Amino acid sequence: MKDRIMFALLIFAPIALAAELLHWSPLAVFATSALAIVPLAGFLGDATEALAAKTGPRIGGLLNATLGNAAELIITIMAIRAGQMALVSASIIGSILGNVLLVLGAAILFGGVRHGIQRFDREQAGVDATLLFLAAIAISVPSLFNAAIEPNAVKVEWLSIMTAVVMLGVYVLAIAYMLFGRQPRPEEAGPAAPPPEHDGPHWSLPVSLGVLAVSVAAIALFSEFLVGAVEPVTEQLGFSAFFVGIILIPIIGNVAEHVVAVEVALKNHMELSLNIALGSSLQIALFVAPLLVLISPLLGHPFVLEFNAFELIALVSASVIGALVAIDGKSNWLEGAMLLAVYLILGIAFFFLPNMI
Repeated sequence: MKDRIMFALLIFAPIALAAELLHWSPLAVFATSALAIVPLAGFLGDATEALAAKTGPRIGGLLNATLGNAAELIITIMAIRAGQMALVSASIIGSILGNVLLVLGAAILFGGVRHGIQRFDREQAGVDATLLFLAAIAISVPSLFNAAIEPNAVKVEWLSIMTAVVMLGVYVLAIAYMLFGRQPRPEEAGPAAPPPEHDGPHWSLPVSLGVLAVSVAAIALFSEFLVGAVEPVTEQLGFSAFFVGIILIPIIGNVAEHVVAVEVALKNHMELSLNIALGSSLQIALFVAPLLVLISPLLGHPFVLEFNAFELIALVSASVIGALVAIDGKSNWLEGAMLLAVYLILGIAFFFLPNMI
């Protein structure tokens, strides 16, 4: 079902290209580009999964750890090229919120309704929860200290660069632990369904690499169209660009992975669902954000780890409730509903917030 929808949405790729070349309205360009990115991000994830299946669990885990959020990385790079730095920071926070609250909440809610209490490896959940707190600290410290360091722009930029290097170092250590660390014992995870087999596309290596390359190039193209249309679209619809950056863009770039997380929870593979949601959040915070800091000077617009108070409040709130839900090694549908409630409250608040971009 999901694959049929993804193929059907590909029709928006030529439509978005026509909308940009023929100078249709900004709303048409934005909508068609967003709809074109959705299946392309899905195919990018499928290609990564197919490559992971060919290369074995350790190299596959590394591939997933580096390419799992490639679509969001491409969109934010296009935004940096356009000089929309506040849109970049909003989309980073929005991606973390979306994974911890929306995706994990929906997975726990629907999985819990079908299967009752679901269990997963408590030790790994504890590690992920701790990393989630660390990510919140790493993102918050430069933002808070910049107020005292400014207007010395050089020191502000170096604080972000040095923090980014530390964050990347922690991410590398987390990957090493994931690949070579202790495997969970069955009695710790409790009774659960056996791990799912690889049910994605069984493409050959050349096909997987080809799909990966085409998807990356196409996402880059349509992301440029999308970012260029943000400002006029927000003026036309009355939305704030901040709301678009923190709510809409993260959903557009990761909707296929969101669906997978809910699907595996419905199959009672809650541990995999948790790994998808929290793993994606950690990848955004500890890999994508610091990588953007390091490569942004090459794009002509240095990006620093400076987030506003509303973004930091939302990030800390999501980290706290996400960790509390995951740390006991079990979940139920009420906890999923609570995560979704927090996301809904934050979404409503961001909707009414004046434009900050």
